[in-house]
Amino acid sequence: MAKVQVQIENMGTPMRPIYPNAAGIDVGAESHFVAIPPGRAAQDVREFSAFTDGMHQLADWLKENHIDTVVMESTSVYWIPLFELLEQRGVDVRLVDARHAKGMPGRKTDVLDCQWLQYLHCYGLLSAAFRPEDKICVLRAYLRQRAMLIENMSRHIQHMQKALTQMNLKLQHVVSDISGDTGMRIIRAILKGERDPHVLAKLRDRRCKSTAEVIAQSLKGNYRTEHLFELEQAVSLYDTYRTKITECDSRIQAHLKEFDDQSGNQTLPPQRKKAGGNDPNFDLTDALYRMTGVDLTQIDGINALTASKVIAEIGLDMTRWPSASHFASWLGLCPGNNKSGGKQKSGRCKPCSNRAKEALCVAAQTLYRSKCSLGEFLRRMRARLGAPVAIKATAHKMARIIYEMLRTKTPYRDKGPEHYNAKMKARQLASLERKAKDYGMKLVPA
Repeated sequence: MAKVQVQIENMGTPMRPIYPNAAGIDVGAESHFVAIPPGRAAQDVREFSAFTDGMHQLADWLKENHIDTVVMESTSVYWIPLFELLEQRGVDVRLVDARHAKGMPGRKTDVLDCQWLQYLHCYGLLSAAFRPEDKICVLRAYLRQRAMLIENMSRHIQHMQKALTQMNLKLQHVVSDISGDTGMRIIRAILKGERDPHVLAKLRDRRCKSTAEVIAQSLKGNYRTEHLFELEQAVSLYDTYRTKITECDSRIQAHLKEFDDQSGNQTLPPQRKKAGGNDPNFDLTDALYRMTGVDLTQIDGINALTASKVIAEIGLDMTRWPSASHFASWLGLCPGNNKSGGKQKSGRCKPCSNRAKEALCVAAQTLYRSKCSLGEFLRRMRARLGAPVAIKATAHKMARIIYEMLRTKTPYRDKGPEHYNAKMKARQLASLERKAKDYGMKLVPA
C-alpha cells in the first residue's frame, strides 16, 4: 500500500485528500476489518467482532479518531446491520460496489482490502451506491418478503399438481389454475373424502370454461393413500403461505399510511385495471396515488403491484438522477459503451440485477397484443432487433415515463397506436427526402 501511495504522489503535483477523515471497512460474516488514516491511533487497522457489542466498539473507535465518513463493500447481507448502526451513530456511511475497488495491487487480504478502500475513498475515487430513504427501505423489505412468500407458495401449487398427476387426476389440464375457486373447492372436497367425480364436478365455478362433464372425466383416477397425504401436505403449506401473505399485506397497508399525502385530495379517474390473483387484498392503487401524487397504473403494462415494486426500489426523490437518461442508465436499460481504437466493440447493457429493471421488463412483455403506443413500439422493435432487445427498449421507455411522472407530477396520457404510426411514417418520409436530396433527386407523391 505504501508503494502505491509513493507512486501516485510522485506523479507531479501530489493529490489532495477530499475526505481526510475517511475510514474503510472490509465487511465479513464473523469480523470486520477497519482502516483509518495513518497516524490517528496506535493501530491503523483493527479487527472487530461482528457481534453487536463488537460493532458498538467499532463505532466508538471511529468517533475517538474523529472519523466522519466510512466506506464499505456490499458483501451479501452482512453489511446491513453495521450500516444501520453506524448511520444511527451519525456517521456518513457509503456503500460501494466491490467491482469498483477490485483492482488492488499485490496480495489480497482483509487488511489490504480495508486499507485500499480507505485510500480510494480518501481521494474521492469511489462512488456511493444508491440507497433510498429509510421509509422506502422499510417498504422495500416488506415487498421483497412478500415476493419471496409468493415464490415459495407457487412451489406448493406445483406439489399439488404432482400429487394429482400421480393419482391420474387431470384437473390441472381442464381448469386454468388449480389454485382458483374451482380447483381449490374440488381439491378440498377430495381431502374431505369425496370420490364421486360427478359430485366433485358440481363444485365448478360458473365462470369456468370447462363443462361439468369434462371435469368429471378428469377426476376419475387412483386415489392412493400416500398420494392423498402428499396432496394434503401441499394444500396445508399453500394455506400457510396465503396466511403469511395476508399478514404481509396488512403491514404494507399500514406502512403506506405513514407517507405524506401528495395527491392534493384529488380522486383517481374511474378507469382502473383488473387486479391479479397475487395482488394485495387492499386498494394498492389508491395508496400509491396518495404516496406519489400520480397514477403510475396509467402506463400500459404497469399494474399496482408492479408500480409498488418500482417505487420500493427507486424511492420518490427523482432529483437523485440529473435526467431521465441517467435514471435509465442506472437501471441498466441503456446500451453499453465499449469503444476502443475508433471501433465500437459491443453495445450490450451493463450487467445489472436491479429489481426495478426486472419489474419493468416483465411489464413490457405483456404489451405484445396491446393497442397502445408502447405496444406498437414493442412490435416494431421486435421486428427489427428481436424480442430481447425490444423488451429492454420498451422497458427503457417506461422508465423515462415514470421518471417524468414522478419528477413533474404530470399524468400520463397514451396517444394511441395511430398517433405513433403517423409519427413513424413522418420520420420515414423525412429520411427518404434526405436520401433523395443527397442523390440530387426529389420525392413526388404518386
